[in-house]
Amino acid sequence: MSGKSAIEPDTKNWTWVLERSCPDCAFDAQTIDVHAAGAMIRRIAAEWHSLLDHPHVQDRPLANVWSTLEYGCHVRDVFVIFDQRLELMLTEDNPKFVNWDQDRTAVESNYGAQDPLKVGDELTTAATRLAARFDQVFGDEWLRRGTRSDGAQFSVGSFATYLLHDPIHHLWDVSGHDSTAQAWVETS
Repeated sequence: MSGKSAIEPDTKNWTWVLERSCPDCAFDAQTIDVHAAGAMIRRIAAEWHSLLDHPHVQDRPLANVWSTLEYGCHVRDVFVIFDQRLELMLTEDNPKFVNWDQDRTAVESNYGAQDPLKVGDELTTAATRLAARFDQVFGDEWLRRGTRSDGAQFSVGSFATYLLHDPIHHLWDVSGHDSTAQAWVETS
């Protein structure tokens, strides 16, 4: 990311989106049907894949705001991390998740210099794998627990909802704030 301003690390605890709607993207956890998580992830991935095939995908809107490519790399990595964590939740009793420093990953992986088409393909692959794992969750498995490194606890159901906010919110980020999460929920 040489020549670009550093991005201020995001230190917010976004778990509040499970309790109230997001004032930015309008995501409302209360409207999410976790049983449709797989289908929603596939639709979100398709939208991201198309956004990454744009001639200006590497351009930042402001020097200190991620480009669509950088957000796409982040979403790809979110899908990978959440798939790993979901697998742990489904196979272990209340696993503790290793901390993931998303900001460090962005710098070390040089998000802004990655190949957008490759990122789109990797994002789609990661989303497909995660969606398939959510498709296989049934009955009491939605209640299985996992704990993040900061102590935040999730059921598989709340984990699905928490996950969905991230790529939807970032679609809002890159759309110029023209989209809302409500449109994603209504068409699931």
